[in-house]
Amino acid sequence: MAEGAPLPRVRQIAGIAAIEAALCAREDVRLLLVADDARSGAMDRLVEVAGACGVPVRKATRNVLARLSLPRPAEDALALAGRDPEAALDASLARGGALWLLVGVAYPGNVGMVIRTAEVSGADAIAIDGNFDHEGKRAALRASMRADKFMPVLWQGAAEVLERARVAGHRAIALDEAGARAHWDADLAGARVFVVGGENGGIPPDVLARCDERVRVPMAGFIPCYNLQAAVSAVAVERLRQLARSPRPRAVS
Repeated sequence: MAEGAPLPRVRQIAGIAAIEAALCAREDVRLLLVADDARSGAMDRLVEVAGACGVPVRKATRNVLARLSLPRPAEDALALAGRDPEAALDASLARGGALWLLVGVAYPGNVGMVIRTAEVSGADAIAIDGNFDHEGKRAALRASMRADKFMPVLWQGAAEVLERARVAGHRAIALDEAGARAHWDADLAGARVFVVGGENGGIPPDVLARCDERVRVPMAGFIPCYNLQAAVSAVAVERLRQLARSPRPRAVS
């Protein structure tokens, strides 16, 4: 099991009273979403407190809040704590968690689904090294169901990402069908960059050479590969399982 694996620190705070308490306690609240039709003194006070704390406030429809809310029925306000959606690469790496790196992925829909999976699994950021124009990027973000509103999505070259990740103390793990061991036998917790290649060419050799380890997601069918999102999901959930089994921080090995 991983040494020094941090527990996921991204969390949702729901409800006016809970969010105001978090703000007053100086918790790391990064974004406030409020129902666009909510009218009350309590809501006005919450927005005022958020503004005083420098927390961005965005309005959302009831449908959006219902889709995002963990409690049922949905609350009038939701807050994101622990991760700055506008953070740059170095700030994201400084959090010491998971960062996903896509290299050469060609289809915006696949990129979007991986962005969403990375956000849901509590990643600190995702970086994309691919040949996407403005419309391609927009299509990818639409396919992510706008997960970029809640997690940094960085369009940067793989070499730069991996070099800065190495300096920050991250271990780079490649998802590669030729990996020596299955993903569940690898140490996925702690400061990690998970590298995923394109649908056809996989991870380019020069990028693969920069990785510390290769892991494979086992397959047992006739078709020789998973959908990109399925492989990413398998690794992301296994990382969460490992983190859940290591509740106490330890020194990084």
